[in-house]
Amino acid sequence: MRKILIAGAAVVAAVLAWAVVAFNRLVRGRNLMREAWSGIDVQLKRRYNLIPNLVRVVEGYALHERNLFENVTRARTLCMRAAGAAGKSEPETGLSQVLRNLIAVAEAYPDLKANQNFLELQDGLSEIEDQIQLARRYYNGTVRDYNIRVESFPGMLIAGLFRFRPADFFEIEYTTERQVPEVDIQVAGRQEPEAEP
Repeated sequence: MRKILIAGAAVVAAVLAWAVVAFNRLVRGRNLMREAWSGIDVQLKRRYNLIPNLVRVVEGYALHERNLFENVTRARTLCMRAAGAAGKSEPETGLSQVLRNLIAVAEAYPDLKANQNFLELQDGLSEIEDQIQLARRYYNGTVRDYNIRVESFPGMLIAGLFRFRPADFFEIEYTTERQVPEVDIQVAGRQEPEAEP
């Protein structure tokens, strides 16, 4: 009888130890995810702060592009109001698109392209976009690891008991695909070889 009680206590202790370890892994995963999201949030705020300056510089050269400036301002406001990865994905996609349009408009003004303020802002925006991509990859990696723990057996038992829910990935869709330019190389004075008979 005593051996049965000891064996039973050992099984209960092992299950409790597993439950504690599983719970702590879920908490660690959730905290890593929150930390990763804060990295994205910092970069997004840097971009939001840079946008008004970029618009002001471009606006000075392209006054007739009023609709574009309003779209940038509206997209920025929507992004700042959105919360969480799922809520920010669509507005951030829209903001990325209007920022590309803004830069494309700026390319049509040679004086603006040579303006030192514009060049610095454009470089700053490019650097922030790179940082957002790095932070997004890190965040999505932590979400992947966390979701695996929440959704796989036996961790899902502890996750369900303590209400750990799967998290959303942060996606920014880039609708404009980069196309490879076609290159036609012709050397002056060189003739095409004639086909052999």
